Amino acid sequence: MLVIDASVAIRWMFALDRSDQAEGLLQSSERLIAPDLVLAEITNAAWKLVAFAGFAQDTVRLTVSAAPKAFEELVPSVDLKDRALAIALELRHPAYDCFYLALAEQRGCQLVTADDRLVRRCAGTVFAKLVRAL
Repeated sequence: MLVIDASVAIRWMFALDRSDQAEGLLQSSERLIAPDLVLAEITNAAWKLVAFAGFAQDTVRLTVSAAPKAFEELVPSVDLKDRALAIALELRHPAYDCFYLALAEQRGCQLVTADDRLVRRCAGTVFAKLVRAL
């Protein structure tokens, strides 16, 4: 089982740097899960691709619509909010990312992320074992 954040999921859907590595996860036999927050983050990233990178609106709409199917489980964020806040305060890092860490901790698995800043923030902390760079 792996927790997947939006930085990886968006690479399944659009050709971006490291998309081939992200696709490998999607094709693996791993059970892929995420907090339901991932859908909001994917949607926002898709909006940015239209607004700033010239991606076609119709393509983005279809892709966002299909996004939930990529995950075997979407965990309600409400179940993770307290732990996510505690992690955010401890790491001094945005809480959005900490929902993914809270889920990885809860399920005893790793978070896979393309967010190098998050990987660096976790290095040398008790959270380092929970994070794997894409």
